[in-house]
Amino acid sequence: MNLIVAVDRNWAIGKDNKLLVSIPDDMKFFRETTTGKVVVMGRKTLESFPNSKPLSNRVNIVLTRDMNYDAKGAVVVHSKEELDKELEKYNSDDIYIIGGESIYRLMLDECDRAFVTYVDYAYDADTYFPNLDEMSDWKLAEESDEQTYYDIEFYFRTYTR
Repeated sequence: MNLIVAVDRNWAIGKDNKLLVSIPDDMKFFRETTTGKVVVMGRKTLESFPNSKPLSNRVNIVLTRDMNYDAKGAVVVHSKEELDKELEKYNSDDIYIIGGESIYRLMLDECDRAFVTYVDYAYDADTYFPNLDEMSDWKLAEESDEQTYYDIEFYFRTYTR
């Protein structure tokens, strides 16, 4: 299983249910990587999308404790067990965990590849991703050359374990 995330220098991922920064090349990478695949997210992540609509051309799976939650065009599950059962239907290589913080933490141990857009800046944030550089079982396998968007420097990194 995979995960895909954009983090800042402090491994922050968001503030007030929004991304810290919107970088067109990162959005393009996310779209190209996940199109035709399975994306797993929490309710708040789904609600952060335009019109709170699932991502097109993907199987969207939303994990929420709200038993009455309905998301048209998405599969809604209410527990880790229910999520695991749903994910058995798909090839593990085609599954991408896309957030937010609690979903990443819940599923991190089941992932063996992480696509991280690392933004070399520290933003004001309220949600974080575990720092893979400090976890002995994760290794930086690839890193792109420095990318820039205006004055923002960022890198595409792939971690494996």
